[in-house]
Amino acid sequence: MNEITSDDKLWAALSWIFFPVAVIALLMEEKKNRPFIKYHAVHSLAFTVIFSVILTIVSAVTCGMGSVLGIVGFVVFYWAYLAYQGQWVEISFVTDFVKKQNWI
Repeated sequence: MNEITSDDKLWAALSWIFFPVAVIALLMEEKKNRPFIKYHAVHSLAFTVIFSVILTIVSAVTCGMGSVLGIVGFVVFYWAYLAYQGQWVEISFVTDFVKKQNWI
C-alpha cells in the first residue's frame, strides 16, 4: 500500500467537511488513484447520501432537528480530524456497504 502523504490527509479531511471536495477528488485521476483519498471520499459521499435520506424522512415527521444536526456535524468534523491524522475511519454500516459494492 502507498504511503499516506500530507496531501492525502488534507484531501481526505476536506472530503468529510465539504461534500463537493469528495466529488472533485473522485473525478481527478491522480487523487482517485490514491487509496487513502478514495477511501475517505467514497465514505463521505455514501454517508452524506444516507444521512440526507434519513434526515428528509425524519424532518417530515418532526421539527426538532437542530440538535441532531449539531451532533452529526460534530461527528463529521471528528472523522475529518481522524482522516487528517492519517487514520482509516470505519463507519459500521457505511464501510460494509461501500466494501460490498467494491467502491473501495
